[in-house]
Amino acid sequence: MSTHSIRALRVSPAGVRGIVGTGLTATIALEFCAAFAAFLEPAGPVVLGRDARASSRMLREAALAALMATGRDVVDLGITSTPIVQQTIRRRRAAGGLSIGASHNPSELKFFGPHGRYLSSTEAGELLDFYHLRRTAYVPWQSLGKRLEEPTALDAYLDELADAYDFAALRRFKVVVDCSSGTSSIVLRRLNERHGFAFILINQQLEAVAFAHVPATTARMVGLQLAPLIQPLNADAGFLFDGDSDRVALADDTGRALSEELVLPLVADLQLSHGPGHLVITNLSTTALIDEIANRHHGRVLRIPVGRAAAMDALAAYKPEQVAVAGEGTGAVMMPRFRFVYDGIASMLSVLTLMHERNRPLSAIVDDYPKFTILKGEVPLSSPRIPRLLAELRERYTSGDAPGTANNVDGLRIDWPDRWFHVRVSQTEPIVRVICEQRGASPRELFETLTEEVRRA
Repeated sequence: MSTHSIRALRVSPAGVRGIVGTGLTATIALEFCAAFAAFLEPAGPVVLGRDARASSRMLREAALAALMATGRDVVDLGITSTPIVQQTIRRRRAAGGLSIGASHNPSELKFFGPHGRYLSSTEAGELLDFYHLRRTAYVPWQSLGKRLEEPTALDAYLDELADAYDFAALRRFKVVVDCSSGTSSIVLRRLNERHGFAFILINQQLEAVAFAHVPATTARMVGLQLAPLIQPLNADAGFLFDGDSDRVALADDTGRALSEELVLPLVADLQLSHGPGHLVITNLSTTALIDEIANRHHGRVLRIPVGRAAAMDALAAYKPEQVAVAGEGTGAVMMPRFRFVYDGIASMLSVLTLMHERNRPLSAIVDDYPKFTILKGEVPLSSPRIPRLLAELRERYTSGDAPGTANNVDGLRIDWPDRWFHVRVSQTEPIVRVICEQRGASPRELFETLTEEVRRA
């Protein structure tokens, strides 16, 4: 494999990501999926789903070939959302599953265990060993797996949502949704047809190449097309989904594009008020507003490294009933009711439920929260000096007249009573992320100083 191809492929506990053709090839997908089939211990089928992008069709063929060649039956859901793949794994008691999508990254293979859960760091490491050691077990033609279909997967998923939320109460809200040319449109159209919702959908056409816009769950993306429609349509809220429906961003009833950081605090506000769990699990890069929300409900926040595997490791240490919610400041939220699956549709319904129970517009709920200003940036990873730079930053910002408190379990985070920053190397992209947040006014000066230091490293 060429140096360029290696750069274009990113293998981590979060999964396999890369640019199709130059990094993530059909051969790599086939070999990884064959290793995954050998890695899965229980007998049983593997659930497979994909998004609508042109490259996902090719990757799906590679995955299907690998899994069947190793003797696994494959429940092929076709174009569907990642949460539906995970729910089908549980419902079918499958050995595991695979979702081919993109979220906010290049093409990605997401692997799931027997209960539809993301792999822990130990499991992800074991899967990588299977791949690197070529521990695969192809079978003779007489034992090849079969391709199975599951036409009821979408309705089974909606049945679970209907059992968790008061659809009759939520139907009164007028909601505009930006589907970002992704799989949320399939789910929301069926919610309209079967359950009487009237979601107003934009960018609902599934696209293989020409996407309506980058499917990033950020306030900037919300502000492009979704937020300007809220007031003219007299809507109560707006939601924007990523390509495979596991993340969501939002706009309030005034047409204000809200920070993606607000999704977790809003869902936590609801979950903590219902109980029984009082623990919120989130990463070091997430807004301090989550701590304020937890304090209101006498809960507590556990800060962990960034990434799905770290979240799974943390969740494994607690009983489900102890945890109110887990998630991060990207619009990705997990709830115990849904076995800790990132689910943007469930997050949207939770926000609408909060509005219903408080009998307040979304803008009023958000304005009642303390104001925090967060700035996020990224710098291409091109220097081996980053570890030395983090050590220098730690020394500088934990000494002097106003020393901060350091946390270096994932890069470097420094906290003061009214502000914090986090500098870390991304697990999924060749970049260094710089995040600063402050209560009230913007931490612009600190953010620009840190960004420039990382750039010069």
